[in-house]
Amino acid sequence: MKSALDRNPMEGKKVIFVENQNEKENADGVCGHLEAVGESDYSPSFYEKYIKRVIDIVLSFGGLVILSPVYLAIIIAIKVDDPGPVLFTQKRLGQNKKYFKLHKFRSMKMSTPHDVPTHMLDNPDQYITKVGKWMRSHSVDELPQIWDIFVGNMSVIGPRPGLWNQDVLTAERDKYNANDVKPGLTGWAQINGRDELEIPDKAKLDGEYVKSIGLGMDIKCFLGSLGVFGGDKSVVEGGTGEMKKNSEGK
Repeated sequence: MKSALDRNPMEGKKVIFVENQNEKENADGVCGHLEAVGESDYSPSFYEKYIKRVIDIVLSFGGLVILSPVYLAIIIAIKVDDPGPVLFTQKRLGQNKKYFKLHKFRSMKMSTPHDVPTHMLDNPDQYITKVGKWMRSHSVDELPQIWDIFVGNMSVIGPRPGLWNQDVLTAERDKYNANDVKPGLTGWAQINGRDELEIPDKAKLDGEYVKSIGLGMDIKCFLGSLGVFGGDKSVVEGGTGEMKKNSEGK
């Protein structure tokens, strides 16, 4: 039996998206596939390879220790609201398009389809638990990713990791080398619109981060993300897809 985290055939490749209506619809809602057009030639800086990793280890370890009582309270709340697993895992795209398993606190009901982004669900609100609604609006459901940072699959700051089958997003990010850095818990796109952004705009902002990556940029993203935990009005259940539906309906 093959593992769900088998090697991505596009790992380390530069890709483009080829639209084809005869193929299966991907997680971005478009029919087509990724096609390799070369090898990635991105060269990480000294800051990315060493300093950023040390910062990630220190912050993630401290976060795991300090937030342990919060984790316990959330676990109890999830269990009471909708019995089932506390953690939700998904196959995501990591640095250089390598697959990894991302962890979240489960905010959706057990009946929710797996590996389907929220904007692809019909009426996504029906799948979200009461506790989950609060967690998502305050980004609390993302807290288990502190472990993903500690083990090296993610960074505190970086482009948000896309689903393994979000081919349009992957291709757009490749235009800006945004797939060549570690994905993050938060990033430049998250503090500049989040769900209000279309895929090309998100990818462009991720590219701006990669172009300016450094301690100053990471501090700016980190400080800009602190307000999210007070309630993020840019979170739209269903994301850009839901906003399109509402716009078309009007």
